[in-house]
Amino acid sequence: MNEITIVRPDDWHVHFRDGEMMRTVVAETARHFGRAIVMPNLVPPVVTRADANAYQRRIEAALAEHGMQDQFKPLMTLYLTEQTDPNDVVAAAQSGDVQAVKLYPAGATTNSASGVSNIDNVMPVLEAMADNNVVLCVHGEVTNPDIDIFDREARFIEDVLQPLRKRLPSLRIVMEHITTKHGADYVSSEDSNLAATITPQHLLLNRNHMLVGGVRPHYYCLPILKREEHRKALVDVACSGDRRFFLGTDSAPHEKHTKENSCGCAGVFNSTVTMACMAQLFEQQHALDMLEAFCSKNGPAYYGLPINETTITLRRSEKPVTLPEHVINGDINVTVFDPAQDINWRVV
Repeated sequence: MNEITIVRPDDWHVHFRDGEMMRTVVAETARHFGRAIVMPNLVPPVVTRADANAYQRRIEAALAEHGMQDQFKPLMTLYLTEQTDPNDVVAAAQSGDVQAVKLYPAGATTNSASGVSNIDNVMPVLEAMADNNVVLCVHGEVTNPDIDIFDREARFIEDVLQPLRKRLPSLRIVMEHITTKHGADYVSSEDSNLAATITPQHLLLNRNHMLVGGVRPHYYCLPILKREEHRKALVDVACSGDRRFFLGTDSAPHEKHTKENSCGCAGVFNSTVTMACMAQLFEQQHALDMLEAFCSKNGPAYYGLPINETTITLRRSEKPVTLPEHVINGDINVTVFDPAQDINWRVV
């Protein structure tokens, strides 16, 4: 197959940042995706319905600068803190102003200092969400310094997620950016109210890509890349068509100089090349017929939204395509994800 047309995909986990960075990167997502769940970990974070409305207006203004305001819709989220008002969350969700609430364990990733240190402290919010069918997106890692960084996802499932789901079985949860066989197996074993997003970098790379032959800072992300056995498990579920798994790029822009220094930021910016990379991966797995489910259909089904009405077409060439290396806007320079292999697909 040298060409495939699919329902326009959505990105169920993206970071736009704010200000000039947001204006630099928002078009890279809007070019190929119809909607995106926009992460709320700004400084200060997007905590209230009013915060979400204001942030959405800034995103829409940036889209208008690119002439893309009619082809892309940002789906807003709230940042769960231990001071979050349950009534504000329910009102924001029922009005359609937000699609989900994001749980960051305090200190787990970029701009997560305001996150949750003890799940018991946010139970009133979670109970209200369960009662009102509001989705909880979780960064699934524990942050105890005694636990190895490569084990944090598995321990989160055991120590936090399983007890939470027993306590609130009706709470609808998305495990964001799963990275391990433990995560894939856990979601696969559950029949309802649990799904997971998977990123391009965790589908295409393992930790050797980041560490062997020299440290590659533009592959450093949180959750961190894992062993090859875990990557293969993610590929298997992504390409299976299983409705519980869908694309969330976790595209997270940082300026080049903040990645390439003695204490580099965590985050991979991949929006520009995601769909080409996904077509390459699914072709390699003889699963191009499952690309649309993973990228375009499973996410809307879980969130209770219609699929997009438009399509995109991807075409395969005999020779590898040239992928952009940077997105530049004035003094801002963001390095684009390098998939560490030739890519023969492009969006046409």
